[in-house]
Amino acid sequence: MKHPASPRVVTLVGPQGVGKTTLFESLLRSTGAEEIRVSGTSAAATGRSMTLELSVAHARFLGEDWTFIDTPGATEFSQEARHALMVSDAALVVCDASPERAAALAPLLAFLDARRIPHLLFLNVMEEEGASVRETLESLQAVSSRPLVLREIPLREGGKLVGVVDLVSERAWGQQTEGAPALISMPDTERPREETARRELIERLADLDDKLLEQLLEDVVPPPEALYGQLEKALREDRLVPVFLGSAERGLGLERLLKGLRHEVPSVEETRTRLGIAEGVTPLVQSFKTQHLPHVGKLSMVRVWRGEVHDGGTLADTRVGSVQRLHGTKQTAMNVARLGEVVSLGRVDAMRTGDMADTGGVQTPKDWPLAHPPVHQVAIVAEKRTDDVKLTSALSRLVEEDPSLSVDQEADSQMLLLGGQGELHLREALEHLRTRMRVPVTTRPLPIPYRETIRRNGSHHARFKRQSGGHGQFGDVVVDVAPLPRGEGFRFTSAVVGGAVPKQYVPAVEEGVKEGLKRGPLGFPVVDVTVTLTGGTYHSVDSSDQAFRTTGRLAMVEILPKLEPVLLEPILHVDIHVPNEAIPRAQRLVTSHRGQILGMDTNPDIPGWEVLTAYVPQAEMQGFIVELRSASAGLGSFVMRQDHYAELVGKQADKVVVQHQQEAAAER
Repeated sequence: MKHPASPRVVTLVGPQGVGKTTLFESLLRSTGAEEIRVSGTSAAATGRSMTLELSVAHARFLGEDWTFIDTPGATEFSQEARHALMVSDAALVVCDASPERAAALAPLLAFLDARRIPHLLFLNVMEEEGASVRETLESLQAVSSRPLVLREIPLREGGKLVGVVDLVSERAWGQQTEGAPALISMPDTERPREETARRELIERLADLDDKLLEQLLEDVVPPPEALYGQLEKALREDRLVPVFLGSAERGLGLERLLKGLRHEVPSVEETRTRLGIAEGVTPLVQSFKTQHLPHVGKLSMVRVWRGEVHDGGTLADTRVGSVQRLHGTKQTAMNVARLGEVVSLGRVDAMRTGDMADTGGVQTPKDWPLAHPPVHQVAIVAEKRTDDVKLTSALSRLVEEDPSLSVDQEADSQMLLLGGQGELHLREALEHLRTRMRVPVTTRPLPIPYRETIRRNGSHHARFKRQSGGHGQFGDVVVDVAPLPRGEGFRFTSAVVGGAVPKQYVPAVEEGVKEGLKRGPLGFPVVDVTVTLTGGTYHSVDSSDQAFRTTGRLAMVEILPKLEPVLLEPILHVDIHVPNEAIPRAQRLVTSHRGQILGMDTNPDIPGWEVLTAYVPQAEMQGFIVELRSASAGLGSFVMRQDHYAELVGKQADKVVVQHQQEAAAER
C-alpha cells in the first residue's frame, strides 16, 4: 500500500476497566512519543482509576504521523467517545478476555456498525489464567454485525502469555529482556492450533472475495501479501473486524498492533469520502470537543478535513485566536494546522461541538450523534445569591462543553434542574462549576410536580363585598364545580342568563377561578375540573373586574375542600435498556419502586439487549439510575417521559402533603 502523508486518527474505546488508558500510554511509549499527563482525572476519577475526559496525543511510527485519542469507558461519559469517533479514521476497541463482558461492548459495536466506522479489536490482559480467546470471540461475535477475524493467537508457557503468532506471516513474536519485540520460535505443539486458526481467517476473507474463494476451493494457499491486501480492503470498507491480542501493561503484542494499524487504517482522504465531505483547498474543520478555560476563553478541539488553518486566519467569519498542538494536557502553539491533524483552536465562538466550519460559516451535520436524554437530575442554587446571573452563564458554558448535560427550569418552583447521565456525571459537573468556573452551588431535593383534583360535584355561592369610602368592591357568583376525566385539565363555561352577571365581568370570574386553582386545599395546583358560572348579582357602582376576579378566587377556596380533594402524582413512561441477563433484576427494581411493568421486547438497535417498558411514579425515579446500573454491571439506561397523573392516597399521600406544608412554612 501507499502510506498516507497526512496524520491518521485512531480513537481507543471500550468498557470501563479494560485498560484503555494503559494501552494508550503503552502505545505512546512503543513509538517513543513524549510521555503525557492524561487529562480529565479528577479526585473522583483518580479514586476510581477512571478516565472522565478524552485525551489527545501525537506519535510517529515508522516515519508516519498518528493521533491517538483515549476516551472514557464509563457509560455516564460515553458521549465523549462518540464525538471522538466521528472524526476518527478508525476505532481501536479494547476489551478483556471475559466472555461475560461482551454485553458491555454491544452498544459501542452497534454505534460503530451503524455508522460504518472501521474498527479493530484488541483483547487485553491475555495473560490471565483461564482466558479463552475462542470463548471471548464467540461472545463478542454475538453482539457484532461484522465478522470478527483473529489476526493472532496467543503463545503461553505455564499459563503465562509469552508471545503471539501472526496468522498471516505465520511468525511468532515475543519480547526481549528489556521489553523490545523479538521473533521467537513457535513450538511444534502449537502448529495444529495455528493452522486451524489460519484456515478460519482465510475462510472468513474468502467470504468477501471471489478470487480468494476460488483459491480456497482449489486448495491453493494464498501468499501473505494477498491476505494482507484483503485485510486492508475489508477493514477500510468496514466489512470485518481484525482482532489483535496482547498485554497493554507489559507492552506485549503492541508492535504487531501498531503495524496492523499502519497497514489497514484508512487515510484522512478515505475517511472524508466515507463521510461525504467534498474535496477542495479551502479550510474545513470539525469540532468534537469544546472547552472554556479561565483567562483563555473558548477552545475547540477540531479535525482538519480540508486545506490548512493558520493562526490568525479566518474560520466561521471569525479570526482564529490560536492554533495549538495537543499532547495530553500540554498545548504547543503552531503557525498552521494541516490536513488530517487534530488541534485546538481559540475563540471561534460560533462553532459548537459537532459543527463543521469553513471560512464563511458553520453547519452541523445531520448525522452528528445526539446526547442521550438525562437519566439523573438535581436541583441547584448558587451558594451566593449575588452569583445567580453568573450561574446562568456558567451553566450555558458547561452544557456547551458537555452536551450530555442539560439545564431546565421546573415549572412550579422555577428551580434550576441540572440533568446528566448518572450520579458521578453530575458530581463531576458540579465540581467543574466550583473549580473551573468559580460558581459553587448547593443542591436541593428534586421538586416533584404533584397535582390535586376533586372526586365529587358541588355548587357554591360566593360573595365579596368591601366598603372603604368612595367606590367599594362588590362581586357575587354562583358556580357549579365537577371533576373531569384524568388529563382533561381545566374547563370554564358561563351559563348565566338574564344578565345576572354582565358579560364584561365573566372573563374576570374565569381569571379568579384560575387563581383559586393554583393552590388547592392540599397545597398543590388543582387540575381536571370544570367550573360553570350559573348565576350571581352585581352592583352598578361597586362591581368591577377586580371585584369579580376576587370573587371567583374566593369561590374556589371555599368550595374545593368540600369536594373530596385527592392528591395526584406524576407517572412516567420509562423504557429501560439493559442486557438480556439483567432483565430479571430490572423487573424487580421496577416493582420495588411502585412501578407497573407494561411489556418487554428485544432492543432493535443493540444485539443481546432488551427493552423493558413500565410506568413508574416520578417520585421514585430519583436515584433510580444508580440502582439500575448496580443491577446491570454499570450498563443500564432508560428514556423517560411524562405520561399521566394517578391518584396517591394513604400514608404516602399524607407524607407528601405534610412535607409540602413544612417546606412552605420554612419559605415564609
